[in-house]
Amino acid sequence: MKKVLVTGAGGYIGSVATYVLLSKGFNVVAIDNLSRGYKEPMDVLSRKFPGKLSFYQANIQDDISKILTKEKNIDAVLHYAAFCLVDESMKKPEIYFENNVCGSKSLLTQLLDHGINKIVFSSTCAVYGEAQYVPIDEKHPTSPTNPYGESKRMVENIMKWFNKIKGLNYVILRYFNVCGASDDGLIGDSKKPSSLLVQNAVRGALGIEPFYLTCPHVETEDGTPIRDYINVVDLNKAHVKALEYLMSGGKSETINLGTGTGNSVLEVVNEVQKITGKKFELKKTTPRQGEYAKMIANISKAKQVLGWSPRRGIKDSVESLVRWYKKYPQGWSY
Repeated sequence: MKKVLVTGAGGYIGSVATYVLLSKGFNVVAIDNLSRGYKEPMDVLSRKFPGKLSFYQANIQDDISKILTKEKNIDAVLHYAAFCLVDESMKKPEIYFENNVCGSKSLLTQLLDHGINKIVFSSTCAVYGEAQYVPIDEKHPTSPTNPYGESKRMVENIMKWFNKIKGLNYVILRYFNVCGASDDGLIGDSKKPSSLLVQNAVRGALGIEPFYLTCPHVETEDGTPIRDYINVVDLNKAHVKALEYLMSGGKSETINLGTGTGNSVLEVVNEVQKITGKKFELKKTTPRQGEYAKMIANISKAKQVLGWSPRRGIKDSVESLVRWYKKYPQGWSY
């Protein structure tokens, strides 16, 4: 059975990824330094899949050679470990370059030193910056408008050079906006506070905490940003497809992940209120920095190269989040 290393496994997307991999029969070696991730989902999944998951608290900027030596025959890597808050990156750019770029460089070097050369990288549509056209395909110019997007673009470029010089094989997956929890509500988003719209709207609907509009006024029909919201399980199933693609000898690629459709912030909030049957006050707070008006993915390449298409919509994501937050209204405890 294939063995996959998952970095950032205690985070939102990484923990759902670990669940998806284990459900499909993979063995998983999970790494997280727990600065922003959580140990509890790893314990939950270890009990559900005994003997299939090994967890290590470690920082990818440090020497992880002992882990790579102990865990023999790692076939490929899913690299999620990163800071990912746009607004924070505008206030503390230095930590984004240190953590995201230096950490990824260290990881890649150590992987290659141990003969591990297949990696799927968690990138972002933030590398594109303000959209010159929509839907955005992979040929769209990259011009990040915030340090978070720039840090991801820098890692992409490192990977491309490592491909040319050192034989690294990669699939770079550029996400649009991620939402939802595992379908059964077992694993979900535990950020405190979350920066993600759908999660915060569901929390507002359930009365867990007040909901605030954090978006700036932009040039769209209702004045709120339009984004492409992809379900976290669909997203991670695309990662499994990318792993299988690399393991079958596929060449290095850069691929967008989204739904190919877009919703404004107000449309999403209205949909959450409709699905939950709960109305809540829309309060405004300080707008986040580094935002742009409209981002919608062209996902033709994901369909063609990976044979992947999204299966879940906003309704599915909201319903899974309701299940998650009813179990864990304040997220993971440790």
